[in-house]
Order: sequence, then C-alpha cells, then structure tokens
Amino acid sequence: MKITLQNIGRRFNREWIFKGITYTFSQSGSYAILGPNGSGKSTLLQVLNGSLAPSVGVLKYSNGETGIEPEDVFNHLSLAAPYLELIEEFSLNEMVDFHFKFKKYKQGIDKAELTSLLNLKGSENKMIRYFSSGMKQRLKLALAFCSDTPMLMLDEPTSNLDTQGIDWYLNLVEKFSADRLTIICSNQEHEYSFCKEQLSIADYK
Repeated sequence: MKITLQNIGRRFNREWIFKGITYTFSQSGSYAILGPNGSGKSTLLQVLNGSLAPSVGVLKYSNGETGIEPEDVFNHLSLAAPYLELIEEFSLNEMVDFHFKFKKYKQGIDKAELTSLLNLKGSENKMIRYFSSGMKQRLKLALAFCSDTPMLMLDEPTSNLDTQGIDWYLNLVEKFSADRLTIICSNQEHEYSFCKEQLSIADYK
C-alpha cells in the first residue's frame, strides 16, 4: 500500500490545522507523525484513513499498480485511536467476533490466540463497559495488530497503558508490524522509536 499526498491541507472554519503537505507513505514503511497535543496529528491521521476529506490538495491510495478509492480505503487498514470507541454492551468474545466479521485474522492468529495474547483469561464473557481503561486500550491494539491489513494506523497507542502494557505494545510491534505500512501519531518516543521516517506537523502550519 502507498499513500501519496499532493499539497494537502485541512482547515476548520478559517483556521488551517495544516497545509502544504506533499509527502509519500511508501509500502511497508514505518512513519511517525509528531507534534504536541492539539497540533493536528489526529486530524492528519483521519485524513489519511479517509475519515476526513482534505480541504485542499490531492490524496491518492494505491496497492501496487491498482488505485484505491478513498471510500474503500477502510477495507485496507486497521486503526486504534483514543476516539475509536468499542461497543461497551458487547462482551470481549462478542467484540472480537464482531470485529472479525469485517476483517480477516493475520496468518497464525485465531480467536483463542488473540484472547491469549490479551492476557485477559476469565474475562471472555465480561462486558467491555466493565473493563479498565488499560484493558480497553489493549483490546483496541490487539484487534488492530491482529487484523490482516496492509496498513496499520495507531494514534497515541500507549495511552492508558502502564509500564508492563508499554512492553506488551512493543512486543506487538515486533510481531505484527513487519511488511505493512505503519503510521504512528505520537509525542512520546517509546511509541515510535522503531519508525524509520518522521513527519513533524509543525513544518506544515
């Protein structure tokens, strides 16, 4: 998968969040979008994943020689973000089953393996509304990492995770981020230290 940006900008009312971004996110590359809180990182990620349209500029997606329409790009990506809500009326088992009606498991992963990976034994039938914030974040990340998609997008991936949870996240990165376009929005180095490329949102104000 490749994402090509040509003079991309996004504004709310008359205020530009960012503008003039010409950049290419290449297949299987790892990228960090950097900036302080409120700088527009999440807005750019939402433009990249098709949730928001750019105010100006051209955004193109391609898989090899095949172009992909923006309205279809969700089929090719997995996302974990603070603003992405889980269905709290579902149990853990129901949430996993629901998610994988729309995505395929990565090779070697199934429901039992994902549940084991979460280390939430005994919580399979517990409603998500009763999960701690850290348990919810683990679930969001596991669903994203274990989905067989060529793009992985993560916004503040270790929010609500303790030190042990951060180590768990980095283990997921090592296991499941190879050979897919990975984009991390962050202002904490431990979340993106593995990324080979960096884009600072402050350069496009």
